[in-house]
Amino acid sequence: MDLRSIGMGLAFAFMWSSAFTSARMIVADAPPLTALALRFLVSGLIGIALAAALGQNARLSKGAWRAVVIFGICQNALYLGFNFVAMQWVEASLAAIVASTMPLVVALAGWLLFGERVRPLGVLGLILGVAGVTLIMGTRVSGGVDLRGLLFCGIGVLALAFATLSVRGASAGGNVLMVVGLQMLVGAAVLGVAALLTETWAVTWSARLVWAFAYTTLVPGLMATWIWFMLVARIGAVRAATFHFLNPFFGVLVAWALLGEQLGIWDVVGVAIVAAGILAVQWAKVPGRV
Repeated sequence: MDLRSIGMGLAFAFMWSSAFTSARMIVADAPPLTALALRFLVSGLIGIALAAALGQNARLSKGAWRAVVIFGICQNALYLGFNFVAMQWVEASLAAIVASTMPLVVALAGWLLFGERVRPLGVLGLILGVAGVTLIMGTRVSGGVDLRGLLFCGIGVLALAFATLSVRGASAGGNVLMVVGLQMLVGAAVLGVAALLTETWAVTWSARLVWAFAYTTLVPGLMATWIWFMLVARIGAVRAATFHFLNPFFGVLVAWALLGEQLGIWDVVGVAIVAAGILAVQWAKVPGRV
């Protein structure tokens, strides 16, 4: 793996992890589902416009359209929708840690439900991941974390894992940015309906809200996705996925730096264990590893 690939992986992990902090800022001043629907509407339209300028089109394969619908609903509407709502009650660092367990959930489901072979290193990673999450959750629950918010984060992770397992092998046929934009519009439509049914328009306008909305729309929403697909094309999905082990670290670090969220020693230990588990699970998928 060359230095450029490492730089792209670090950039993706940081951008993805920082989204939880910017989301926490947004939901403090705006209704979560409405804000998220507007984010996806803006991101989707920008993505489609850029894709069209690059010569991409919406003539997609059946598998690509399936990915558009499944990811649009499960990843954008359910995963991020539940996380945005949850961050009214839980800290951004906790939401980032829970979301970071997605590779572990996918590996465990593939093993238990689909009989996929898991190498010894992968099994060790699953054990470490469960241990780390148990340590963090035990500490947070005893400290009075909102169980409703924690449950919503968990549902979101399951929705994203389901989407990942459902569309494995689907190809965008060279229309990657178009597919991403269409997925976002699907998410915007679903979330828009949910927002109309459950929320009222009550926004406290501030410079922080505007900057947080712009950041989460352009950086985690579009730029991180673009970098991710370029990284996958450069080094392959398996090796690219190893950078997910940095997500708990970056998620906690950004929340601490920008929001002043406090972390105990057992949180730090738990994050390190979870990160080690994610790295082991992903590294075990690299050809030639045990």
